[in-house]
Amino acid sequence: MDSKANRQQRGRVWRTTFPGSVDNSPLQLVEEARPIPEEGELLVAIESCGVCRTDLHVVEGDLPVHSPHVVPGHEAVGIVSAVGSDSVTAFRMGDRVGIPWLRHTCGTCSFCASGRENLCSRSLYTGWDRDGGFAEWAVVPAEYALALPTGYTTAELAPLLCAGIIGYRALLLAELPEHGVLGLYGFGGSAHIVAQLARADGAAVHVMTRDLVAREFAMSLGMDSAQDTFATAPQKLDAAIVFAPIGEIVPVALDALVPGGTVVLAGIHMTDSPALNYQQHLFHEKRLRSVEANTREDARAFLDICNRIHLRVETTVYPFDRVPDALRDLRHGRFAGAAVVTMRPGEETMS
Repeated sequence: MDSKANRQQRGRVWRTTFPGSVDNSPLQLVEEARPIPEEGELLVAIESCGVCRTDLHVVEGDLPVHSPHVVPGHEAVGIVSAVGSDSVTAFRMGDRVGIPWLRHTCGTCSFCASGRENLCSRSLYTGWDRDGGFAEWAVVPAEYALALPTGYTTAELAPLLCAGIIGYRALLLAELPEHGVLGLYGFGGSAHIVAQLARADGAAVHVMTRDLVAREFAMSLGMDSAQDTFATAPQKLDAAIVFAPIGEIVPVALDALVPGGTVVLAGIHMTDSPALNYQQHLFHEKRLRSVEANTREDARAFLDICNRIHLRVETTVYPFDRVPDALRDLRHGRFAGAAVVTMRPGEETMS
């Protein structure tokens, strides 16, 4: 095989070398053989991949290591370049697809059988259990790949695949009443999408975040107010979603609820919460819920909404060779909205 053909069979990936602070560069760019799709899998040429806070938790070791030296990234958008078997009928070569966080469930346990596959104990995740989208090529089981909405650039599509989907599930669990009042604690990649969903349904939305730029961004999206994380919202909340991974927010959010209200914790990792006072924080039938991943039905329902309601997806774009910079900037809150790594910055294709 000549050198050009040999190069075409290889690709660059960002591998985790050791769990540690992104300030100490725990990722290494290496060139490897292009992955080969197995039975029922798709080989995808990656165009863009979102940079999620969960990637940060994987790289820094906040989450336990599931696959040593894994390639992070689970908001990947790309083109199907090969199909692992004739049994795959939902996608064809040349289709643009999304590679999300959830990539396998057993299909037989009580959770899978009852429509709660996100709680499956044998579930596997992109960028944690298997190599993800911080790569030129990636494979995904066809049953877990996602068809994408139209009218968005590839950079805009990427954050929808986790920030959007998980935010949507959190909003469902919040059980916000019609024209209710929603509080959002933290205002990054996921919250700015959820805020628009809630506003489209007629909710009042109040944002609590320590970041001044994020507060200005929230107001530019038409939110009803924006104040510091621990400030009191202008009115009592029917529901609150906590995106910031800070346990100290939990009693503050519970205290802000009306009787019967719900606080949803939307992160996969959070620092410990202080002790709760039953009478102050939990009485009056207040509810405290967490989110664990999502179901494929969640993903499809949310992406269908994105086809009907065009959301503003705020992105800061980084070239592929600056993945570590994107993670560091996420850690230190240096951008509004979501960060996205693209193979060709400035040339993002419309879906």
